[in-house]
Amino acid sequence: MRIREAQGMMRAIYYHKDSRRGAERTWMWLMEEVEELGEAIRRGDRRSMEAEFADVLAWLASLANVVG
Repeated sequence: MRIREAQGMMRAIYYHKDSRRGAERTWMWLMEEVEELGEAIRRGDRRSMEAEFADVLAWLASLANVVG
């Protein structure tokens, strides 16, 4: 899947909810996921890293959709 396709999928599924949350709160969610990714990296927890990388990418796509 290409980044544009993933972003489009996130938009189709979550845009209504994300747009109501707004850019600032969506940014805060993204930062929380980045922190969780950092914790997984520090622990060396491969399974958690995979999940958190996916979460970070999803929240980044959501933020990009919200800000246009």
